[in-house]
Amino acid sequence: MGNFQDLKVWQKAKDLAVDLYRLSGDGVFGKDWGFRDQVRRAVISIPSNIAQGASTTDRQAIKFYYMAKGSVAEVLTQSIIAQEIGYLTQEKLDHISEACSGISAMLAKLVQAIGKKDGSADKARGTKEPTNRK
Repeated sequence: MGNFQDLKVWQKAKDLAVDLYRLSGDGVFGKDWGFRDQVRRAVISIPSNIAQGASTTDRQAIKFYYMAKGSVAEVLTQSIIAQEIGYLTQEKLDHISEACSGISAMLAKLVQAIGKKDGSADKARGTKEPTNRK
């Protein structure tokens, strides 16, 4: 696939990770070690899975991109909770939510593009219709 650092989705995911690392280091958020560490692990896994996917076969890449997409949902969920308990402002949550939506959409398009080449998306997710064997 080439250099993962050239992928715009990786760049956006890496930027989100840097932003959340900075946000989670301040104030009450920074002192809630368990929650902070969970958010950090989830956000770091997004660009990490994208990088791993870009360095493998198409079929394996799709699995990594789906894992990254799952981590995006995890980060958004944790950010919503962080905002509701007073760790993040609504403005910061809106920024994170927008970034998550963009990354998720880019990952979906990447999976779709790879899947169109050889049907890998269906195989990787296990959604291919079974053949009728008699």
